[in-house]
This record gives sequence, structure tokens and C-alpha cells, in this order.
Amino acid sequence: MPGKYYESDYEEALIDLLREQGWEYTHGEQIPRHNREVLLTSDMTTYLQHRYNELTGEDIEEVVNKLRYVSGQTHFELLRNTYYLIRDGYRYTRHSDGKIFDIEYVNFEQKNDYNIYHCVNQFEVGYGLKNDIRIPDVMLFINGIPLCIFELKNPTDSSATIADAYEQIHTRYKRDIPHLLRYCPLSCISDATINNTKLGTTYTPYEHYYAWKKVHNEDFVAQKGIDQVKTIVAGVYEPNRFLEILRDYIYFPDKDFAQEEEIVCRYPQFFATRMLRDNVLTAFAAGDNKGGTYFGATGCGKTYTMMFLARQLSLRCKELDSPTIVMIVDRDDLQTQAGKLFLRSEEFLSLGAAKVIANRAILKTELSLRESGGFFICTIQKFCEEIGELNTRKNIICFSDEAHRTQIRLNKQLKIRDRKNVDEVFDDEQLGAFITKPYAEHLHCAFPNATFVGFTGTPIDETIQVFGQIVDKYTMQQSVDDEITVALKYIPRIAKVTLDSEKVKTIDKYYKKCFDEGATEEDIVASKKAMSAMEVILADDERLERLADDIIKHYTTACNNKADVIQKAMIVCSKRYIGYKLLNKFKKLKPEWFKEKKSPDGTFLTPEELKKLPLMPTIAMVATRGKNDPKDMYDYLGKKSRIKKLDDAFKMDKSNFRIVIVVDMWITGFDVPCLTFLYNDKPLQKQSLIQTISRVNRKYPGKEFGFIIDYIGIRDNMMKAMHKYGGESFGPSDDDVQQALEALIIELDILNKLFVGFDISPFTNPNAKPLERLECLSSAADYIITLTKQLNVSPEQGMTKPKLVSVKTFFLTHVKRLCAAYNICQPANTLDNEKLSLSQCFMAVASYIRKTSGNKHDAESMNRAVEKMVSEALKCNSVINILDTDVEENIFSPEFVSQLDNIKLPATKLEVLVKLLRRSIKEYKNTNKIAAEKYEELLKKTLEEYHNRRANLSPEEATSAQNEAIDEIIRNATQQALDILAGLGEDKESFRKLGLTFEEKAFYDILIHLRDKHNFEYGKDKNIDGIIINDKCKALAKKIKELIDIQSSFTDWLNNSNVRAELNQKIFFCLYNNGYPPQYNDEVFDQVMEQVENFKKNN
Repeated sequence: MPGKYYESDYEEALIDLLREQGWEYTHGEQIPRHNREVLLTSDMTTYLQHRYNELTGEDIEEVVNKLRYVSGQTHFELLRNTYYLIRDGYRYTRHSDGKIFDIEYVNFEQKNDYNIYHCVNQFEVGYGLKNDIRIPDVMLFINGIPLCIFELKNPTDSSATIADAYEQIHTRYKRDIPHLLRYCPLSCISDATINNTKLGTTYTPYEHYYAWKKVHNEDFVAQKGIDQVKTIVAGVYEPNRFLEILRDYIYFPDKDFAQEEEIVCRYPQFFATRMLRDNVLTAFAAGDNKGGTYFGATGCGKTYTMMFLARQLSLRCKELDSPTIVMIVDRDDLQTQAGKLFLRSEEFLSLGAAKVIANRAILKTELSLRESGGFFICTIQKFCEEIGELNTRKNIICFSDEAHRTQIRLNKQLKIRDRKNVDEVFDDEQLGAFITKPYAEHLHCAFPNATFVGFTGTPIDETIQVFGQIVDKYTMQQSVDDEITVALKYIPRIAKVTLDSEKVKTIDKYYKKCFDEGATEEDIVASKKAMSAMEVILADDERLERLADDIIKHYTTACNNKADVIQKAMIVCSKRYIGYKLLNKFKKLKPEWFKEKKSPDGTFLTPEELKKLPLMPTIAMVATRGKNDPKDMYDYLGKKSRIKKLDDAFKMDKSNFRIVIVVDMWITGFDVPCLTFLYNDKPLQKQSLIQTISRVNRKYPGKEFGFIIDYIGIRDNMMKAMHKYGGESFGPSDDDVQQALEALIIELDILNKLFVGFDISPFTNPNAKPLERLECLSSAADYIITLTKQLNVSPEQGMTKPKLVSVKTFFLTHVKRLCAAYNICQPANTLDNEKLSLSQCFMAVASYIRKTSGNKHDAESMNRAVEKMVSEALKCNSVINILDTDVEENIFSPEFVSQLDNIKLPATKLEVLVKLLRRSIKEYKNTNKIAAEKYEELLKKTLEEYHNRRANLSPEEATSAQNEAIDEIIRNATQQALDILAGLGEDKESFRKLGLTFEEKAFYDILIHLRDKHNFEYGKDKNIDGIIINDKCKALAKKIKELIDIQSSFTDWLNNSNVRAELNQKIFFCLYNNGYPPQYNDEVFDQVMEQVENFKKNN
């Protein structure tokens, strides 16, 4: 029928695109074959005769039968074994004369003339006793082998979805025509709409089919549905690209791995692998150690990118001569995805053995036994225990997984070991001051000729300096846009106590005093960070109880609202003992959550499923126990075996274990796709913040978002981190490093001159013993403290002239400056042994001085001093806990007012109320500008009156009666704000009494407002239950809203001047035809249009 679009039309359009890429098209009915034969034997015969012209007809039949009769106990085994045969070929020996042929069913050389590329539609496949048939929409054959199946849906039929296409392949075809699917490693489902043309395998879960949005990495991503169809055809199915993906980017685990898993790369993994491979080869040829950094958002499949790169380096880079790959991971990652994946992938890697290495000595032995091959996984902790050469081969490639973490945990300062600060017994030669080396030096000393590649989701400055610039990146936003991860929703909660403002000023002055007396900026920042999450506040009993109560209510409600979706939760606490206290609050409020069961009540599992599940509570805490923990906490946290058991159970979707309390564990490298809620009660920033919140961004059936419920206020830090890790550049430039080195040399020279006449050679002599260095530190600290002269210290920023200070202050000031330069130079490995040793020496002497002087200003001492001030300053120890402030109805409810009444401090109550009013008025303004402005003006007047009354207190009132006077002013302002709140709530709800929608009322209000403002008659007003109702204005408001709906249904009118002008014209005539206003008035029309534009902009 003309004008109607059918699925067959889309089928023809796809075939045309494939033909443009070089695929030969044939309709399935034109191919002579029995419908149970799924190979195009004529194509295969032609290819084999052309490629191997000495094969006889008998040989060809045997080669074809080798493929046709691959063995396998299950469909998955058949698919995997068939794929391996297609990818790798086999050695065929002719029986008659013993001649050997290395048979390849597909020639993977680029641009070869042997392969036959065929696309076929309506390819009937017979099955069953009654010779039933299934007909896939489009099939792709190379040399007669079906390698990809397309299932298409009509883009104009809303009832036909790609989910239906998925079910056809994964349920019906797998059940009825497995003899076809055993050849097909790839599948594509599509309805030509946005993000609905997706690539997968015949073992890919539906939620892990993904769009392929680029043909080349430098391209912009395809946005429109039809553009994404064209892109996947050119980006995946162009014959040479298709060969590349078929050979190296389809992954099956080793045969002894029980799980059925087949994975095809996503487009960001494909392009990242190619770019990293080329960058490694460039670095290798130039003798440059820096192979580059890959920045891939957490959750986007970085581990598989490493896997694909390892295969490329192993098999496709002859220059590397089958390299040895050493992967350095954090200790915590050995049992997570990265470690386990590589150990089950020896076949795919084609490097020989894949092993976890226990220590440096074993790694050195393994490397000495081979000139090539091998994949070895070593922890950063073991790798950096010592420094020294492991192997000088050039064909060693070193991967560093989560490179940010492997670096920031390394010491940058002297490692001090004396009898006072260790529990173990050491010999004298094991005691003393040990110079620590940067990560780069550990790598370069161990493998002086190797190439280093860093992988991270959150690159830090040191990452770039060690591994080189970012070669490719894939950000969190890109990952969400491509539906690889789910979007994160941030829900703020208010959970704080209030400090006296004067005491806050006192604390700020204290920090400034510490700074002036030599405290390092690093220590002050560390102390402020610790104090922002002060234990005296975060561990408050009442606060923790309210916290637990809120989490229980929120989580229970969320689970009840989506009872058919498994949703797990993680609670992140700042300290282990706070986490344990919170656990006990849960035990008090929800004791049934501590009863061990296999699965939650109400779940229906088979006996086989139940058998696999361990008995578990609903909630548990996971942390390593400390030697000084109280007995009950020590016993509860248990040994590592308990953590392993909890780890396994939490990763089981159907386990009863649904909520975990953590502090530092499980917040990096821990994947649980059904983890949906992260309740945060810990100050976080930078890479640790991104890593933590990314725990809830994995895709899972029925999961729309990951939720960050924040009780401590990480929003600003989160915005900064999101901006940083979605940015264009990271790390200091070479110029920055050079400038820092010059500054460091100047500071070392200044500090050296202080020690004229004092022997600091134990730090410049590489043969000095650690104990000699330790004794030198103590003597050097005494030497500085006993000097009595005064010196001029050069001005800091903001100072105009030098300042005369003691030698101690002079020394501490210049060490602080030295430290700033050192923090840039040390990770870049630009310091020779003398500069490195002296820098660490002077920083250690500064620490000694602080510890031995009366004014001790390290982070720990400042924490204690400030904590004492805070304890004295707490005006109220209850928690302000205004819940669900993002749900507008809630703040107008009696329950909300009741919660406000629980706030003991009048000023705090007013502050909370004003903030929420401002927010609600702002949200209301998005829809109803004129009504919101009325309440905005009321609030403004109330606050002006409040501030004026406070400012005008007479001197007589500034006595003991002042507090009472201020409280009265606050109470009056609070009551006025509550009246505004009530009025706003009634106004927002009045649309129901008017018989309008919430949106229509916005236009009704502007019509009434302009009528009254310009004093003209329009309709008759009726007062019904205190609401002014004007039927004529109601009818006109509905017409205006209807015009906007019609016009905006197909375009964004605000960005289209023609459509916008057309809408203006239609609204003008609507007003004119309805006699509004009775006499034409430009201002009336302009203000109506202002409301229209405001509405469309925000809705």
C-alpha cells in the first residue's frame, strides 16, 4: 500500500547499504539447497578451489565435512569449537599421498581476492519432524559460512520492538534451528530508531547488545536512527573491518571455564585497542618506555580492552616477537574481574601460560626461562617491595591496571623503621631510614627496556608522567549516552549538626596560625578533610539512628515499588567503628534483617537454585579487622575467609544478602550489576569519589538508574570530579616538570646552606646504612632547633616584603616549598639519587622538628585540637534530617512541618525553611512564572524585614537581652515563611479545583494577572471555596496549551525560528479571535508569549 512502510522495506534498505560495502546479494529462494543445509556449499567449494588449486573434489568434501561435523556436547561447545575452526583453520593431510594443506576457511588478509561475501534475505531453515521453517531476515555469509544473523523490526510499528527481535534469535532460533546458529558468532537486532541498532553475539544478554556509533575513531558519534544503521554497516560490516572483528575481537573463555560466555567488542574498545597498539609500536621503535595511558570510564569494559590489546600485541605485531606481558594490579584486584579474566583466557591471549606471580624472585625466574610469550600478573605491593633489575629484554610490555591506585599508595617520603614504631622484631640492619623510590623508577629499574601502558578510569597527574599521554579516552557521559552504563541520580539528604559561627572562625584562625608556624599545606588539607567528617559528629548516636531509619524507609519503599527487580545497596561509612555502630543501629531497628536465609521471603526459586545459595543475613558489614578492635567488633568482622564468603554471596543476584556496609573495601574493582543504591556517609573526592559512585552504574535488567543517596554533602566534589575526569587533559606538562625541577634545586641549595658545618653525608652517600641515616635525622633536627639566629624568609603570595623569622620557621617554610616541587618531580622520575635522598631527608627532618617542638602541627595533632574545639562548640547534637526535599508535595505536608518542629535551633529551622522555599519557588517558576514570582516577592520582603530588624537592634538591646530579641525576630520570620509555604502549597494544588491541569493553570494565571493589571473585563469571576474561577479564561488557557502541544510534538520550536514565528502567529490569532484583550495591547501579547517561552524552555 503506497504511503505505508513495511518491515520488508527496511530489509531492502539494509541490503542496499550492505551491497554498497561490497556484499553480493541473493534472495534466499534463488539459492538451490535443501532447507536443512545451512552452508552455501557452492560458495565454499569455489573459495577452496580458488585458494587451494591442488585440492581434489574428494579433498574439498572432506574439508567441508570437517566444518560440518565439529564435535561438542552442548550448543555452546559446538559454537565455540566451530568458531575456533573458522578463525584458526587446521592442517589437512591428504590420505592418498600425504600432502599437507594448511586450510583456512576464511582468508583474513586485508583486501584479498579469495573471499566470497554474500548477504541473503528470506533464508528458509527447516527443522522438526514436520519440516517446519524459520526465516531469519538477513544473513551474512563468507565463503558459504553463515557468520552473522540480522533480525529487523518495522521502525513505524510501535508494537514491534528489538526486544522481540532478541527473543526470536535467543529463544526461538536457538531452540528450533541451532544447526544454523552454531556457525553464527555474531547477531544484530535493529528497528532503525535511535540507539536501537545493536551488535551482539548469540550468547549476549539483551541489555548488553550495543550500538556501534562510529566508522572511524575521529568521527562524531552517530545520533539519528538511520545514521546509526549506516554507521554499523560501514563500521562493522565493511568486509575488511568485519574480518578484523571476526578474527580478533570475539572472545570465548578457555574450555575448562564452566560459564557459557561469548563477547564481541564495543566500538570504544575496538578503537582504543587499535590506537594503543599503534602507540606501543611507535614507542617500541623509538625506544621510549611510555606506551601511553588509556582513560576508560569505570564500568565501560576496560578489562576487555586490555584483553583485546594483549591479543593484538601477541599475534599482530611481528616487531614485538611475541612479547611477554606483565600486568601489575593492586592487591585488592587479584580476586576481581581483571585477575580472574586473564587466568581463564590463555587460548585467546595466545601467549602461553597465564599465571599469578607470588613475588619478585619468582617473576625474575619466569622471565629468565623464556625469550618471548607468557602473561604474568603481579601485585604492586610485591613488585615494589624491592628495587632492581628483573629482565632487560625489550619485548616486555608492562600493563598497569587502575594505574591511579597503584601509584597513590606508594610512599613518597622516607620509610622510617625503629624499635618504637614496629611490632615485629627486626635485626639492626633492618632498622633505620630507608629512601623510597617513585613508581616510575621501580618500573624502569625492573624492566629498563620495556614499554609501559597504563589503564585507568580516573587518571591522576602521576599516571601521565609514568605511562605517557592519554592515547584514547571514553568518559562516563559517553558511556551513559551509549547505554553501556546507566545514568546516576544524585539525591541529597540533610544530615548535620550545627556549630557556633564564632567557634568556626576560631578554628579557621587556628589553621592559619598552624600554617604560619610551619604546618604544611598538605597536612592542613588532610586535617580539614578529616574534620569535615569529624568522628564526634559522624559517630553521634542519635545521628546514626536517624540515618539507619531513613535508609530502611528509603530502601524498603524503593524495593516495594519495583518488586520484580533485584536491587542491592551499599552503605559507605568513613570509619570502621562508625560502620559497626551503624550496623548495630540497623540491628535495633530491623532485627529481622539479621536472620540468615538463602533468599528473601516471597522469592520463588527451584531446588537447584536454592542449593547454590548460602545462608546469609539481609545486611552485613565487610571490613578487615584491626588488632585493636573491641572484642565484639573483632569477632564479627572475622577472617579473610568470611570476606570471601560474603563477596561470593553478594555477587549472587538471588542471595538474601542485599545490603552491605563498607568503608574502604569493595569500592573499587567490584562489579555487582544489580547494585542500585549507594548510601554515602563518607567525605569523598577526586578519583576515589568517581570509583565509589561508579559501583552503581552497571546495567542490569529492569535497572534504569544508579542512585547516590548522599548524607554528607559530596555534591560539589562530585561535580569537580565529573568535570575533571571528563576533561581534555591531565597531568603537568613537560614544561611544568622542568619548572618544578628548577624550583626544587633552588630550595635544596637554600636548605643545604643551613647545614654548613653539619654532616648530612649519610643521605648523599648511597653506601650509608639505614641506621646511620636514622641517627642523622635526629641530629639534624636538634641542630636546626638549637640555632638562635633569625633569617629573612622571602614573601609568600599576598605578602609585600620579606619576614624575619627563626631558623626553625625558615627551615619549615622552605621545606614546604620544596615539598610542592618534589610532588611534581618525584612521580616523573626526574630526580637523581642525590636530589631524591636530600629531599626526603629534609622533609623527614621537618617531621622530626614538628614532633619534638612544643607546637606540633602535623595533621593528627591539628585533628585533635580542632576536634576539641568542635566538641565545645556543638550547640545541638541532634540531626537535621529533612527527607525527600526533591519531592515537591512532601514539603507542603503536615509531616514536613512536624519535621521542622523537631529542629531545636530557631536559626537553623529558618535557614532550612528558606532554602526549601527558594528551591520550590524556583521549580514552580519553570512551569508557572507569574504565580511563582508572587511568592518570590513575598519571601524577599520577609527576608528584608528580618535582616533590617536584626541590623537595627539598638545598643541598649545589645546586652544580655539581645539573644531573646534575635530569637523573637527569627520566630516572626519563620512564621511568615511558614505562611508563604502554606500559600504556595495551596496555589500549586488549586489547579484541581479549577478543573485544569497543572500546566494549563500557568496560562490561566497569566491571563487573570494581565486582565487585572491592565484593568479590562474578560469573562465573569466566581468565588468557589476561596478560589477565583473564570470559565472564559479557563477555556482560553486550554486552547493556548493545546496549540503548544501540537506545535512541539514534532520539533523543538525554541531552536527553530520559523516554527517559533508560526507558533507566535497562532497564539496571536487565538487571543485575537477570543477577544483577549478587548483592545489590542502589545504588552499583553508579549507577556503571554514570555510565559509560553518560559514553559517550553523548562518542560
